[in-house]
Amino acid sequence: MTVRSYIRAMCLAALIALALGGFLIHIRIHPFTNNASFLTNFITGVLSIVIIPLLFLRKETLHYGYVLNGFISIVGTVTMAHFSLAHPPDHFGPVNILLKTTLPDILILWGKFFVGKALFDCEVYGYNATVEKKGVWYRYPNLGWWGVHLIVVCLVYYAGYLLGR
Repeated sequence: MTVRSYIRAMCLAALIALALGGFLIHIRIHPFTNNASFLTNFITGVLSIVIIPLLFLRKETLHYGYVLNGFISIVGTVTMAHFSLAHPPDHFGPVNILLKTTLPDILILWGKFFVGKALFDCEVYGYNATVEKKGVWYRYPNLGWWGVHLIVVCLVYYAGYLLGR
C-alpha cells in the first residue's frame, strides 16, 4: 500500500466515522418519526455516510464531494446554532455554553469538514510535501471561500427567519 492510498483510506474512514457518529447522535436526539422537519437531518446524514465518500473516491466527482461536504457543514452549523439560540441553557456561562448547547455537535461537524478538506487538498494538490499551496484566499477551493459562504448562508437564513415570523 502506498502512502497516498493509505492516507486516502484513513481520511475516508475518518469522514465516514464522523458522519456516522453525528448521524447516530441526531437519530437519538431528533428522531424523524417525531417531527417531519427532522427528516432533513436523516437525509444529510445518509448523504454524508454513503454519497460523499463515494464522490471522494473518483477524480471526476471529487469536487462534488468536497462542495457537498462543505455545504452540509455550513447548513448544519447554521441550523444547530439557531437551535441553541432558540433554546439557551438555563444559566448562561462558559461551562453551559460548552456542554449544554450544540457547540460540541458543531465542532464534530467541522471536524468532518476539515477531514474532507484534507482529503480534497491531498488529491488535488498531491501528496508531495515540497509543493507549495497557492491561490487567492477567498477563491474556490480555499478556506476563505467557505468563510464567505458561511456568512452568506447565515444572513440568508436570518433574513428568512425574520420574514417568516
